Amino acid sequence: MLQYLVILGALVNFFGSLPYVIQTLKAQTKPNKISWGMWSVAPLIATAAALYSGAGWAALPVFMSGFMPLVIFVVSFINPNAYWKLELFDYLCGICSVLALILWAITKQPVIAVIFAIASDFLAGVPTLIKGWQHPETESGFVFFAGLINAATALFAVRSWTFAQYGFPIYLMVMNTLLFSSIWHSKLKRFFFRKSSI
Repeated sequence: MLQYLVILGALVNFFGSLPYVIQTLKAQTKPNKISWGMWSVAPLIATAAALYSGAGWAALPVFMSGFMPLVIFVVSFINPNAYWKLELFDYLCGICSVLALILWAITKQPVIAVIFAIASDFLAGVPTLIKGWQHPETESGFVFFAGLINAATALFAVRSWTFAQYGFPIYLMVMNTLLFSSIWHSKLKRFFFRKSSI
């Protein structure tokens, strides 16, 4: 029964990401290529680590968290207008993210793999977190809300409450919440301010 909930979460992630893909093709959003490229790598590594530790269906949401960013990363090259200029900080985060993955490859331990995958994913996400806060018009928050739901379903399918199985899904829930909030902060601020002034 729980696997159906996980599949539902994966479908929410897929269909929740489609508008972002379409908006990128139309240059209505401008993905940070470092963030989306690295976001496709770290979850796929975490998926391999989770499967190695016997995660089963709980690995599907983590896999989708890597697969859909891979699609967005590839699509970002199709329309040259869907371009976000990368700064030195973006490249530094990308380099640190790659270093975290290299450290995982050296250790080859599931728990260490998840720790470094989290570090890599977070460092890759910092540029988009900042961009979402400073330029929310270049992002779409719905994709991160769908990612939050997708990650939450993984917890229902965890077979063994080991860090290798639950670590990355919990991290994804936190990170997607931060990303969604960074993009919607101005709208939420206006909403709550309007409410409080009534």
